[in-house]
Amino acid sequence: MKNTGRLIMVFALLMLLTSAMCGITSAQAKQEYYEIRIYHVYGGQEGKVDAFLKDVYLPALHRSGIEKVGVFKPLETDFNSGKMIFVFIPYKTLEQFALLSEVLSKDKIYLDAGKSFLAAPYNEPPYKRHESILLKAFRNMPQPFFPEYTNPASERVYELRSYENATEDLAIRKIHMFNEGGEIDIFTKLKFNAVFYGEVLAGPSKPNLMYMTTFTNMQSCDEHWKAFGASSEWKTLSPKEEYKNTTPFIDRYLLRPANYSDF
Repeated sequence: MKNTGRLIMVFALLMLLTSAMCGITSAQAKQEYYEIRIYHVYGGQEGKVDAFLKDVYLPALHRSGIEKVGVFKPLETDFNSGKMIFVFIPYKTLEQFALLSEVLSKDKIYLDAGKSFLAAPYNEPPYKRHESILLKAFRNMPQPFFPEYTNPASERVYELRSYENATEDLAIRKIHMFNEGGEIDIFTKLKFNAVFYGEVLAGPSKPNLMYMTTFTNMQSCDEHWKAFGASSEWKTLSPKEEYKNTTPFIDRYLLRPANYSDF
């Protein structure tokens, strides 16, 4: 009986350990992946890309199981206005990202509706080039947040930032600053309504991280950043020795959602 009792206890402990390990694996698996696709356009190409994204690409992504896709353009006063279109695509797993091309290649609706865009004549391309940036969500915000605003899309401001680092070590420290350091907590407390925070796995500006915050209008954007700079939490966090020189260059895009964007 004593041996039986010991066996039961050992079995119970093994079950607890297995459960704990599964919990860790599950928590890690919840970190999603993001693609930021940037179309570079000129002349009349913007309208062609808009039509493709609105009527062909986004519906195809929805059919593939991707429910929310964001499409954004630089503010009208920005130098890049009319030259760039940003597409934010969230993926549950890396496999979903890797298989997307195959999924679309089997989507007859997509292929038929997008034929004039996908197979445009070589001397009449619908865009100049497009680039893709692949990101992994930060541990402290493993899934995207999709804000719901009631004011017109033409007033809203979505701010996309890229923090580029001099070395891999500094990039790791900056990500640590967001997670363990508590920088995400400051943004959350001040209601920046961030869509995502992500480590860039593949892209043109590595090593870097990117994130997107959202505001009802430009005035709200300015007020939020003023509050951030004045917050006691940021004043305590920013001078810490381990985080020095972790943000040498910031690339900032002020964007508005397209009228067909999902958020």
